Amino acid sequence: AGLEQIVQYVQDLHFGPEDIAYLRGRKMFTEDFLRYLADFRFTGDIWAVPEGTPIFPNEPIITVRAPTIQAQLVETYLLLCINHQSLIATKANRIVRAAEGRTVLEFGSRRAQGADAAILGARAAYIGGCHGTACTISDQLFGVHAGGTMAHAWVQMFDSEYEAFKAYARMYPNNAVLLVDTYNTLKSGVPNAIRVFNEVLKPMGITKCGIRLDSGDMAYLTQQARKMLDEAGWTECAISVSNSLDEYIIRDILRQGAKIDMFGVGERLITARSEPVFGGVYKLAAVEEPDGTIVPKIKISENVVKITNPHYKKLYRFFAKDSGKAIADYITIHDEIVDDTQDMEIFDPEATWKTKRIYNFTAKELQVPVFKNGELVYKLPSLEEIRTYCARQVDTLWDEVKRFDNPQTYYVDLSQKLWDVKYGLLKHNGRQ
Repeated sequence: AGLEQIVQYVQDLHFGPEDIAYLRGRKMFTEDFLRYLADFRFTGDIWAVPEGTPIFPNEPIITVRAPTIQAQLVETYLLLCINHQSLIATKANRIVRAAEGRTVLEFGSRRAQGADAAILGARAAYIGGCHGTACTISDQLFGVHAGGTMAHAWVQMFDSEYEAFKAYARMYPNNAVLLVDTYNTLKSGVPNAIRVFNEVLKPMGITKCGIRLDSGDMAYLTQQARKMLDEAGWTECAISVSNSLDEYIIRDILRQGAKIDMFGVGERLITARSEPVFGGVYKLAAVEEPDGTIVPKIKISENVVKITNPHYKKLYRFFAKDSGKAIADYITIHDEIVDDTQDMEIFDPEATWKTKRIYNFTAKELQVPVFKNGELVYKLPSLEEIRTYCARQVDTLWDEVKRFDNPQTYYVDLSQKLWDVKYGLLKHNGRQ
């Protein structure tokens, strides 16, 4: 997630008079360089994996082919967009899958690390599958459905919980979701909610309403609340819960029999608390000589996982024709052709003795052209289209790959030609 913001940035990237004046004041740059910046525009090519696509480690998500200075200038913002929004979209998708079809709203603006993190985080959460957000400006900017319920402060401002509920239900009879845990959920909150539903909503013929719990033992309290509501005839009353939820807590309380229709997930979603850093990197993969020759480059590290895959590359995903499920991802040199009409043997680039023969498959190139010679050539999809696409693409992954605990490894393999180039560069550069 985050490609739309990258497109906007690249299109608008320039240095105005105030920027040039600031840089001149640093006394670090020549006037020739400052004149270059004053006329700067991005003129390169960019390919990217569309938003909503599941991605895996060591894959080329965005490829920038441009003059060196242009490629360097866009680095930080590209990483900022992809690392943040991909992180939140991934966390949101895990939470939505844990909810097993129940509504999930993003409730984290107050705990986000800054305004942009809240606003763009809500966008990313919607891509990942959340049904809406409590961040109203994200609705205004992106069309993420905004929703929410009353605050504890509303209840506290009245002389009694009953009066607070009654006033709220009268103002919002078609959206009467009452917060029942300000004082005592089962002894006060739920009984007062039922009383107000009977007095205000029932005469109007309204049967749809809701309560929300923001504290306590969610499994026990929602079971008891559901029983009380049903016995009072309010079987269509939805039960919502919040309070530091994540995919693991949601999974556990549902296994314990919790009666919940909607989850409001805040801080652990908007900050991706369990894994708060998405480690995407931006590395030089090749240099193009004046005659058009592509010279592959590699970055070697003392940490094996930080060794890069060299060359100007393509990224494919192989799908089984019978099931439509993803089999593996496959990285090739840019001019290689993948023939999916023939059987193919692929191998694990880290454990090369592990091989697999695949057949009856289709190969899909994942990256699409976004900029060509500095001009936008990609039609940005709507947020709703991205969200729908994301759900379909996640569904192509086997459940074993999507497990929260001990997931099956999804293989990202290199073509033999690319592996040979990488191995040759490792041997050559390892002697320096």
